[in-house]
Amino acid sequence: MQEEKSPNGRWSGRFSEPVDELVKRFTASVLFDRRLALFDIQGSLAHARMLSEVGLLAASDLAAIEAGMARIREEIESDRFPWSVDLEDVHMNIERRLTELIGEAGKRLHTARSRNDQVATDVRLWLRDAIDQIQARVRALRIALLDLAEQHTETIMPGFTHLQVAQPVSFAHHLMAYQEMFARDQARLADCRRRVNRLPLGAAALAGTTYPIRRERVAELLGFEGLCENSLDAVSDRDFAIEFTACASLVMMHLSRLSEELILWMSPRFDFIRLADRFCTGSSIMPQKKNPDVPELVRGKTGRVYGHLMGLLTLMKAQPLAYNKDNQEDKEPLFDTVDTLLDALTLFADMMGAITVNTQAMRQAAREGYATATDLADYLVKKGVPFRDAHEAVARAVRHAEAKGCDLADLPLEELRQFSPVIDADVFAVLTLEGSLAARNHLGGTAPAAVRAAIARARATLGA
Repeated sequence: MQEEKSPNGRWSGRFSEPVDELVKRFTASVLFDRRLALFDIQGSLAHARMLSEVGLLAASDLAAIEAGMARIREEIESDRFPWSVDLEDVHMNIERRLTELIGEAGKRLHTARSRNDQVATDVRLWLRDAIDQIQARVRALRIALLDLAEQHTETIMPGFTHLQVAQPVSFAHHLMAYQEMFARDQARLADCRRRVNRLPLGAAALAGTTYPIRRERVAELLGFEGLCENSLDAVSDRDFAIEFTACASLVMMHLSRLSEELILWMSPRFDFIRLADRFCTGSSIMPQKKNPDVPELVRGKTGRVYGHLMGLLTLMKAQPLAYNKDNQEDKEPLFDTVDTLLDALTLFADMMGAITVNTQAMRQAAREGYATATDLADYLVKKGVPFRDAHEAVARAVRHAEAKGCDLADLPLEELRQFSPVIDADVFAVLTLEGSLAARNHLGGTAPAAVRAAIARARATLGA
């Protein structure tokens, strides 16, 4: 996809010898850019219609092009299209086939455009569609998280910092943290889509065209929200692909964090959840094993997407204006990023909807590590004890309970009063797991009522 070739795939009379066979294979992109084919047809039909409207293409030629493209679309969709590496890319393959089908009218289609602005348009059309598919998958995952959270607003688990028991939270509250992450991902993708959805066609090779084209009309026909307004930038810009891959990397990072927790929770040392068998595999030697392969692979494939982001950044970092052959290397990482993300999101939405939760194991874990110690400190502060003094008193109480091998709530009142005389019988309501959760009944808090309200807000946002 660079400067124009003749339809037979050979260089024009400017060159004295044919392209070397290895060079031909090395520079060809049709083995991977053929997935742009239907979008190439879509862009070509809009371009042809505009050419006809401005008087650059006869009505009969337009009709022939439309009929020929319909035939080509059918061949592609039924896997009967005769792809040829000799024709280098998706554009020349389609143009050659169109000319075979309709003759001279097919040769007129390329008036007022270059493969440089053509491919930039095709990739934007393809990526716009991919973003819409990804948004639907993120939405499905968010709904799966909301459904699971709704079942567990009163299920208590330990909240962690440094992977150490910190304070009790509800399992629903924990899940809703991921719902927030994926909501941000959807917002970022929507914003990215607006920058993807701008039309490069009409920039031609790099400087625009001498023909009286109407770029706004092509944008209207293709559903673009605006135009790329500088012809040099229009053909050489790949910011939109890099930005999308950055957004995809964030989605994968969130999936990877959730994957890590699912892997930990499934371990017998936690025993918080069970994953459905269809998302796991066994061992070739250990018959008891049930391995969380899907979360592990998603965690691993996150690095793959990060690599694509770095690859695209590196691809563009030293390119002078305008189009360079380097830009052909943007497609495989972009295509693979989309494929990876779509698969990961699809699997996760299904997997989260098929999780079995061990509520007793979660509750028991929340009773370990003195998760209500902060509640005791808050209790003392509310009784008039300065926070630093309260902190010190509770730390001594924890050390005492640890020596006895019991929880704070298991200490008799007389022993608790050794650490502060303001402690009274009402302290035991504070030291329960339910009391700890209920006390945090504010926007963003882990109290069941607050979490139920958060779920309702999220459902309203999603229309679900």
